[in-house]
Amino acid sequence: MQRQWTAPAPADRDDGGLPVLPELLDSFVATAGHTAPEPVGGSAGLRSAACGYWSRRGLWTDPEHVVVAPGAEPLLLALLASAPGGDVLLPRPCAAWYAPLARLVNRRAHHAPVPAECGGLPDPFALLEIVRRIRAEGGVPRVLLLSVADDPTGTVAPPELLHEVCEAAVAEGLLIVSDETWRDTVHHPHGTVLLSPAEMSPENVIVLSDLVGAFTPAGWPAAIARFPATERGVELRGRVLSLLTAVRSGLPASVAAAAAYALGEPEPVRGRMAAAARAHGAVAAAAYRALTAVGALARPPQAGRHLYADLDELRGVLAARGITDSVELERELVRRIGRSVAGGQRFGDPPHTLRLRLATLPLLGAAEESRLRALQAPDPLELPHVAAALAAFETAFRDLIEDGPVA
Repeated sequence: MQRQWTAPAPADRDDGGLPVLPELLDSFVATAGHTAPEPVGGSAGLRSAACGYWSRRGLWTDPEHVVVAPGAEPLLLALLASAPGGDVLLPRPCAAWYAPLARLVNRRAHHAPVPAECGGLPDPFALLEIVRRIRAEGGVPRVLLLSVADDPTGTVAPPELLHEVCEAAVAEGLLIVSDETWRDTVHHPHGTVLLSPAEMSPENVIVLSDLVGAFTPAGWPAAIARFPATERGVELRGRVLSLLTAVRSGLPASVAAAAAYALGEPEPVRGRMAAAARAHGAVAAAAYRALTAVGALARPPQAGRHLYADLDELRGVLAARGITDSVELERELVRRIGRSVAGGQRFGDPPHTLRLRLATLPLLGAAEESRLRALQAPDPLELPHVAAALAAFETAFRDLIEDGPVA
């Protein structure tokens, strides 16, 4: 039977993102003349910086249990290829790059629906049912990949629900991979409790974080992974390093220097992170209000730079316009809004649903200068270019619902 491949989501990294922090650029430029390659897996200094980052979040880590790679995708690919054979369990919806990597290493990926409260992890009862079904069909469930601060839904998993999921996964013998790329982008950090699965079950969790989420520009890919301080963790880390070495997957010296500087979290980095979270939170909340005003359903965004909308309540209206699935919905809204829209079929949802992910970054402005003004503004919504972008966003959805049939 021919394998079916889903087209990848439009790459967020096609957009230049936020302006580069000047101090971060200085650290990058200072090592631009270095010709010696960085050690695969990260230098001792870079891994120590990653340990400091995790220690400040309550996860004590030794550099010997850390791996650094040029981006989350190669790191997760090496991890899935190195773990004992078996099936991978994913939430539905989930980040668009998870399932393709599982397929690349010939692992079956199974989606379990997320609970009503949040995205990023499966409903615990649905998880147990999927595990039972996999085993009944002769499969071997091995890995659960989840995200406590989620792309695509922009939500944060409540600690009590996360505990239930981790407890169920450990009881079923699953290795948990926790993607924490967006944990430092929480919109209201003083009002949102975010815990890592590694705090609940340190011996069974690998933490993965792409620095592009909060620290480094999209063009400087760097990701870190924290392995358990157990015999299994040491063995798995060794296998991952072997694979990364085989494909010479090390960081360029300049990217490594910038990553080490960012992971140290000096004041300029902390200030930029706080400003970015505040700006994305403001436009995400405004976009959420605009969506719910036209009848769409969405979970209130709490982190990151995306929100996830369900327009199934408007199915009758959209069907009259020739829109009956997420593929057609994406096509129509890309025409109206631009490439910041991606249909739910790209994130594991069935194509017949009317769901989509929407990015908040374009709402901060198209040019770097405009985005920098949004970061510096006490209230980004008061800026004329942000207000205009939000008005166009709301108009696009309102016209979609109220216009006549598509010609």
